Amino acid sequence: MSDIKPADINILRAKGEESLYPDRPKIGISMASCGLAAGAGKILETIEGELKNLDLDWIVTKTGCPGFCQKEPLLYYHAPGKEKIYFGELTEKKAKDLVKELSENTVDRDFATWKIMSDVTIDDKTLFISEETEIEDIPLYQEYDFFKKQHKIALRNCGFIDPQSIEEYIAKGGYAAFQKALKMKPDEVIDFIKKSGLRGRGGGGFPTGLKWELCSKEDSDIKYIICNADEGDPGAYMDRSILEGDPHSIIEGMLIGAYGIGSNEGYIYVRAEYPLAIELLDIAVQQARENGFLGANILNSGFSFDINLAYGAGAFVCGEETALIASIEGRPVEPRIRPPFPSQSGLWEKPTNINNVETWANVPPIILKGHDWYSSLGTETSKGTKVFSLVGKINNTGLVEVPMGITLREIIYDVGGGIIDNKKFKAIQTGGPSGGCLPESHIDLPVDYESLKEAGSIMGSGGMIVVDEDTCIVDLAKFFIDFTRDESCGKCVSCRDGLDACHEILNKITEGKSALEDLDYLEELGQSIVDFSMCGLGTTAPNPVLTTLRYFKDEYIAHIEKKECSAKVCKALITYEIIKDNCVGCQACARLCPENAIKGQKDKVHKINQELCIKCGVCFDTCRYDAILIRSGDK
Repeated sequence: MSDIKPADINILRAKGEESLYPDRPKIGISMASCGLAAGAGKILETIEGELKNLDLDWIVTKTGCPGFCQKEPLLYYHAPGKEKIYFGELTEKKAKDLVKELSENTVDRDFATWKIMSDVTIDDKTLFISEETEIEDIPLYQEYDFFKKQHKIALRNCGFIDPQSIEEYIAKGGYAAFQKALKMKPDEVIDFIKKSGLRGRGGGGFPTGLKWELCSKEDSDIKYIICNADEGDPGAYMDRSILEGDPHSIIEGMLIGAYGIGSNEGYIYVRAEYPLAIELLDIAVQQARENGFLGANILNSGFSFDINLAYGAGAFVCGEETALIASIEGRPVEPRIRPPFPSQSGLWEKPTNINNVETWANVPPIILKGHDWYSSLGTETSKGTKVFSLVGKINNTGLVEVPMGITLREIIYDVGGGIIDNKKFKAIQTGGPSGGCLPESHIDLPVDYESLKEAGSIMGSGGMIVVDEDTCIVDLAKFFIDFTRDESCGKCVSCRDGLDACHEILNKITEGKSALEDLDYLEELGQSIVDFSMCGLGTTAPNPVLTTLRYFKDEYIAHIEKKECSAKVCKALITYEIIKDNCVGCQACARLCPENAIKGQKDKVHKINQELCIKCGVCFDTCRYDAILIRSGDK
């Protein structure tokens, strides 16, 4: 296992190229969690069944998510020597018809989504030449609106390769960076990463190379490195998609980091709620061992390193380094006071380096393509690209990887396609539940660590939630405070009791039972939690409250003084009424009302009994005649 020769790697590469670019048609189906949730499993069964019915000797393979989750289920079709053509929003019927049309070369151009002239590869190597196709009007991948401003580095292989194939990973340049690193001295590897300007993508933005250097200088025979894959932010799935689409990139990044730091053992700490990611990681680790990339004397270099998988139980606080370490050791998941930092005393009191999934995925291309290449992307202090999960009231939801410094406007409107139903953009929550809500006035803010911090938000791990005019800002702040309150480990009084108090005040505001002086107390309370909490969860948890008070204070005041929720979300501040001139007495609302609160004879105007109404909104959703009015305020 440890005596693999370079020629063996060439054999693996040749097999990978043959798999990626076969001499017969190939269909690749996106089978990551987002695709499976949209029905990709049924699409796979349909495709295989139709190929058998038509006696077609085509290849069918599974891929990760190419990022455009809005279009799932997705697949690509690749005929030898021609473009890869992607098809989205598939149904079983569409999939069945598609196979027949592709076999007859009669596919409708409106059915296709985008095409790729040459694969996205790490070394820009073109492994096939495109010829003219019958479907000329399909936009190129690089010109498709969703991808036009993206620059894929961490996501470079997701959706393009089979995550269960080490051969395909190698054919796309995989493990070449590790081989290059082995020819360098360990301190040269660390210096390389320092010069690239890569900063930790897990939220803190600490310089990665400096973090490695601090750990490497510790005098210890045993050092550990850890990949933090315990992604716990609501609406965030960047790490999961990389693990499901390109697990070998994490292994290679950790190999390079371990060589630079002087570590022989690593852990990937992945949340147990990611069963597919765990399955594919386990396969990738076994493949790496079997082919000599993990174990003793790797590639006859004298360097030894292996990886263990550890499973988290869903505690959000494990995003904090010392709490994660405690979890691996089997101790209660609570942060501890620093110093000593993990680089000095971490896992089992040994020097330990922790980076998250996206950080490790960036390492191989930096080594392979050069630190100058990477540092040329982004801004002066925030280099490279960042992956975001773009969700919420936006047309194009999915994973996007964009250069640092791009504006929020570009992400929301150019990549994201704008707000659903052309409604008014209200705010964007960046950085997950501990991030801040930024208003429309900040839409031209560049997305980098410093700009977001100055605006009161954070980069975080990369969650972006877009909200429109139908979102109540107070209710939104309450939702995130409720989440962080539940996830607090309870060790700090400021975090444990402070978040409880914040939630209580926000609840009073949404129920119309608060006073204006509560806003001053809420702001003071939030700042105290920031000042006196020990870990990153506590020091950032009040951000949703502090930023919404900073940018949307009028909405808080309206809730208190006018008992008005402009978004008509807070149940205590709204009433449902029937518009007499519009009601035709069809009785649809009365039949569906769970409390029998709507009365009236057929073909006569109905009325809502306010004492019985629980404000569920069924009547509003049911009425076809716009006869239901939602009123808010004390008018």
